[in-house]
Amino acid sequence: MTDTLVLTAHPGDFVWRAGGAIALAAARGGRVVIGCMSFGERGESASLWRKGYSLDQVKAHRRSEAEQAAEVLGAEIRFFDADDYPLVETRELLHGLIDLYREVQPAVVLTHAAADPYNGDHAFAHAIALKSRILAQAPGVEGPGEVIGAPPVFCFEPHQPEQCGFLPNVLLDITEVWDRKREAMQILAAQAHLHGYYTDLGRRRGLQASRNSGPNLGLASEVFAEAYMRIYPQVTRELS
Repeated sequence: MTDTLVLTAHPGDFVWRAGGAIALAAARGGRVVIGCMSFGERGESASLWRKGYSLDQVKAHRRSEAEQAAEVLGAEIRFFDADDYPLVETRELLHGLIDLYREVQPAVVLTHAAADPYNGDHAFAHAIALKSRILAQAPGVEGPGEVIGAPPVFCFEPHQPEQCGFLPNVLLDITEVWDRKREAMQILAAQAHLHGYYTDLGRRRGLQASRNSGPNLGLASEVFAEAYMRIYPQVTRELS
């Protein structure tokens, strides 16, 4: 069983981009903890503002959606309630993430890609996810629990990968949990315009997974997949 830590800037990010990986890890008995840095209240909740919601109402709505989606996927979720647009580093956020790393002791970390010219919060979330990972390894950095090892970090696919320098060098077959991801996506009414896009993307990445695996994995005729980009080198005793 593998414990997974997912660090995102906004509530919807973990569903659209990593919902399959989360559901797959949970279905196989692993613990998945999502660290959500903000509620996406200013930058990714336009439909709620147009309905006349107050700031507190927007936050409450996005929190409720995220909690329901995390439950469907089988994950725990923690909220840091840092402001978004822009999301910036504070001592509370940085040390909260360090503490979360040490609590979870993850074997795998999922987060945003390093660059996103359309959303600076995503690039910031990537940077602080890696920064807090490094600090969580240091015995001299204060915090509860034991220091962590060196968990691999995988960036999930940004909305417009061509503009973000994203190289999809890992394709994850999520066919067996696709229905869970789809159910979680449907909960996110505040971003309903993305449902069709991420359904099509799941099929497209699934087709690529099939073409890159041949008969070796025994993939079904209709495959759904998510794309990831690995940050640190893979350590192995055998090439396969």
